[in-house]
Amino acid sequence: MKIFGKHYQTIWETDKEVSSVSIIDQRWLPHKFQIVELKKFDDFVRAIKEMWVRGAPLIGVTSAYSLYFALKGTDETNFDRVFEEASKKILETRPTAVNIKYSLDIIARKVSANMTLNEKKQIILDTARNLCREDVENCKKIGEFGFELIHEIYRKKGDSVKIMTHCNAGWLATIDYGTALAPVYFAKERALPVFVWVSETRPRNQGAKLTAFELLHEGIPHSIISDNAAGYLMQKGMVDLVIVGSDRTTLDGDVANKIGTYLKALAAKDNSVPFYVAVPSSSIDFEMENGSANIPIEQRDASEVKYISGLYNEEIVDVLVCPEESEAVNYAFDVTPSRLVDGLITERGICKPNRESLLKLFPEKKI
Repeated sequence: MKIFGKHYQTIWETDKEVSSVSIIDQRWLPHKFQIVELKKFDDFVRAIKEMWVRGAPLIGVTSAYSLYFALKGTDETNFDRVFEEASKKILETRPTAVNIKYSLDIIARKVSANMTLNEKKQIILDTARNLCREDVENCKKIGEFGFELIHEIYRKKGDSVKIMTHCNAGWLATIDYGTALAPVYFAKERALPVFVWVSETRPRNQGAKLTAFELLHEGIPHSIISDNAAGYLMQKGMVDLVIVGSDRTTLDGDVANKIGTYLKALAAKDNSVPFYVAVPSSSIDFEMENGSANIPIEQRDASEVKYISGLYNEEIVDVLVCPEESEAVNYAFDVTPSRLVDGLITERGICKPNRESLLKLFPEKKI
């Protein structure tokens, strides 16, 4: 997608030697556009944990590159130890998103004891590159399938389709195109009129900061709303469709997404607004059922709730919004049960949020 008219992806190899990997440092958007080079393993770990990069598909790819950089300087005597220690450290950075485990598991299956040291390192790098390409293609397919939902609503309505989303599930959360926003971008490309309600997504405001930034640069009409306005808009018939992303979706269709998603799903159900989740297979945990009981929910620093960041006198500053002595808790995700989800938009098509429907699309995942 584009920033200031120029095409970018969220992560790329800086040079042919892969001496570093470049990322868009998303902490400073929308006020500053800053590219950072990650040169060593600890840079990658910090970038994932502190959300320089965020979004389940993007941190999955970043995790693959981070493992490569952890092992670049190893020899035969310490390769296995470093592989295990680095994998554990990466998994601990963002526990809710299954894409990290997805990427590391693929690498672990491909690296075998009978390979030379250089072959092992090369297969890790090649896997990171393949995961990049796979994510772009999967997001494009999600965009195609999701577009049909928007097109059907437009065909019946004959007017602009009003879509609500939550958090940021656009190209900044993936490598390109995005998940929940990919259908919106396809609608824009095909001159089908759309309008997006962008919930701010407290406490980090990824909607107000990142989703609005994306839509602005793509020229797509949108309005930022407070998170608590979503139900009112649905009551008033001002929302045709809700599409959100997912950090982990279970085999029985429960969806972990940014905190506040569950409340939007409840409001959508009560007002008969279709609620869809755009989820690539890399974000589906085919080994897990009952998301409410089993999905680990990341709890982040309370300062994200107590302070809000913004632009002041050309500088990005943090402002205290509550009594300094008050305690705060910061659950980063919630789980929306499958009964509130109308369908999952995957790279293989749209299905119901249950085991039978998912395994029809992904029969190779049957155990």
